[in-house]
Amino acid sequence: MSEPWLSADDIAAHLGVTKDTVYAWISDKAMPAHKVGRLWKFQASEVDAWVRTGGAAAPDESGPSR
Repeated sequence: MSEPWLSADDIAAHLGVTKDTVYAWISDKAMPAHKVGRLWKFQASEVDAWVRTGGAAAPDESGPSR
């Protein structure tokens, strides 16, 4: 059975953030998302992997830059 596609509202609830934050992350931090017509759709496994690799971290949370 394949993984269901989630809406922006669903993925925001999954991550505990607002839908505006989700849209900002798509634009600014390359959050994995797929455009279907006018809607953004998400696979929870892709988003979870992105979060685990630091995709959602603020610039100052990623450690010292040198």
